[in-house]
Amino acid sequence: MDLQAVKQRFQIIGNSAKLNHALEVAIRVANTDLSVLITGESGVGKEIFSQIIHLLSIRKHEDFIAVNCGAIPEGTIDSELFGHEKGSFTGAHEKRKGYFESVNRGTIFLDEIGELPIGTQARLLRLLESGEFIKVGSSIVQKTDVRILAATNVNLQKLVQQGKFREDLYYRLNTVPILVPPLRERKEDIPILFRKFCVDFSDKYNTSPIQLTDDARHLLVQYNWPGNVRQLKNIAEQASVLAKQKLVDINELAGFLPQGGSSNQLPIIAKEDETLMSDREILYKMIFDIKNDLNDLKRFVWSASNAGGTFNVDENISHPKFEVPTTPSVPVGILYPNPTSEPTQTINKDNNYPYIVDDNSTYEEQSVDQTLSISDMEKDLIDKALKKHKGKRKDAAFDLGISERTLYRKIKDYEINA
Repeated sequence: MDLQAVKQRFQIIGNSAKLNHALEVAIRVANTDLSVLITGESGVGKEIFSQIIHLLSIRKHEDFIAVNCGAIPEGTIDSELFGHEKGSFTGAHEKRKGYFESVNRGTIFLDEIGELPIGTQARLLRLLESGEFIKVGSSIVQKTDVRILAATNVNLQKLVQQGKFREDLYYRLNTVPILVPPLRERKEDIPILFRKFCVDFSDKYNTSPIQLTDDARHLLVQYNWPGNVRQLKNIAEQASVLAKQKLVDINELAGFLPQGGSSNQLPIIAKEDETLMSDREILYKMIFDIKNDLNDLKRFVWSASNAGGTFNVDENISHPKFEVPTTPSVPVGILYPNPTSEPTQTINKDNNYPYIVDDNSTYEEQSVDQTLSISDMEKDLIDKALKKHKGKRKDAAFDLGISERTLYRKIKDYEINA
């Protein structure tokens, strides 16, 4: 089947070179039994590629199942994939078939493959190499004939270097790699995709489709689309339902885009090993910087009011210089007056800066807090997200930007009641 026929059959919109190359690889590999690793950012449509490969293969009349490895708790994923025997663990009241047994001769799509625990990776490697597996709680070797397609939105090679993903499994899965390009690398496809989505939603809601002005179309193309096609579809639906006029201008479209429609993203900060920090790490760094600045300001103000210093402005320098006369060393801290005393306000004759003085006041020293526990903040964020979504872990995980399995593990580590 040629490229255009595949696009028409699976309703794939776009004609960028990178998208066409990925589709051509999928078409060529479909009629084989080779393992395929589909990589790409979240929302680019990796599952569509797995369906294309299955439906163009000789297994097209057999079962196809998509498994989100990140949504299955670590304690039950072996049972889900390989099955278990009755009584093999608490709650195993009866024998159960796993996906690899029930989808025999079919195709299994393992999404978020990077979330698999190390133990499960070893089981999967054996199945890929020999077609054999053992149920949880059993000693009997069983055989299955399934084709495995895997997908990930993380760098598996980096996980291999960190010891979180088996190197032999990575090369076994990566027999044929397919890279699905992000939407920002398919800018010429954005207006066509948006128009298609708007027409679909107009049919769904029985309205006439919206249109964009030239400025709004330019904004649409220049936006970075971190959520890729999924985000574009959501924006198209919002605009189709909420737009005041059928001709949407740049100001109205900007209201539907995050950050007021700006195409500028948060600054990306590189680590020493040239890896990129996550958004959460950037947030923590900003909090640390702000806290340190506040502590420096507290020391500065306290030193100025207690050491009798003066501010001198250098005409050639835009910022003030502070000179402190030689005085006995004073512990740096925050001084709190005795609440029973009544301080009086005095004007410093040298620099006319008011400060509070009370000779009868007693003070206690409190050291400046220089610590900020990331684990405590993370626990607090998880707790707030769970409360916000009324205990729904899937919604909370999406809000936090982590997988459901990762959230499950952190709830257990932090002993959060959820």
